[in-house]
Amino acid sequence: MGFHIAAIGHGKGRAAIETSLPFAYTTAVFGWLLSAGVYIAAKWIIPEMPPWALCFWRLALACVILLPIVRQHYPSMIALLRDRPLELLVVGVLGLTVCQGLIYVGLEFTNATTAGIIMALAPMITMVLAHFLLAEKMGFRQAAGAAISMFGMIVIVARGDLPGLLRLEVNAGELLIVGSAVAWALYTVLLRRLKFGIERLPLLVLLLGMGAVGAAPLYLWEIFSGQRTAMDTTGLLALAYVAGPGGAFMYYLYNRSVDTLGASRAGMMLYLQTAFVAILAYIFLGERLQGFDIVGGAFIVAGLLTAMLPARHKPTPAAS
Repeated sequence: MGFHIAAIGHGKGRAAIETSLPFAYTTAVFGWLLSAGVYIAAKWIIPEMPPWALCFWRLALACVILLPIVRQHYPSMIALLRDRPLELLVVGVLGLTVCQGLIYVGLEFTNATTAGIIMALAPMITMVLAHFLLAEKMGFRQAAGAAISMFGMIVIVARGDLPGLLRLEVNAGELLIVGSAVAWALYTVLLRRLKFGIERLPLLVLLLGMGAVGAAPLYLWEIFSGQRTAMDTTGLLALAYVAGPGGAFMYYLYNRSVDTLGASRAGMMLYLQTAFVAILAYIFLGERLQGFDIVGGAFIVAGLLTAMLPARHKPTPAAS
């Protein structure tokens, strides 16, 4: 869930932060480990806290925790909020409220391991949408990789029963996670198109706040429909984790790694999150990889590798 930062560019170019590459990679790996823990905590807290309540409190608390860190950017943040509030609201709701909320709802019907594998599709979906909506180039290898990865997603959603998919016998949870991946992709494309023009972390804080605003009506709907939060100590610790270490601190760490590695290299490390989710789900939730997870995940990885293959350059003829 830390991939939101990779989509946000600097308004004035890359920041010049002198950080060693080993430290930057370590920071990125630790950030994805913390992000993977959110899936486990969210699954753990389901019996005690409705999904939109979790979404609201995670976004609101992460925003509050990060606000003091970006205090030197308050003037530019206020100016952007005054000039483009509707755009910030749309992007924040799409990328943070809808994306995260659908994951939490989906986890009521599917396991954390499967959710983590499906979310690995998000960068591939982004590439496809950017081709159609932003006219970004997509070569044959990228198109083939997208098709292979999409087939892997179909295998997982159908739970290995492709004829069952034709009979519409699918798991609602996996479909919701796919919807979350699509929401993230649209969010990323919108960020590239709108170019808000301020630094990455203060923009994220604004979007977290807007995401909390978007989640508030759904949170209130849960309350009025009788879905109340009733957490014990374990639930409170899980909420503290998703807002703090798995929220604000994870965003901050990953922001630092992107400044040093660049968005592309740091963003590609998203796939570590899938592995971390599977490991943590096995340790803390007792989940096992299902056959369809392995087959579908293999197709997704194969598609990603295909898309990342460098294009062959035809040798230039020697001058006579």
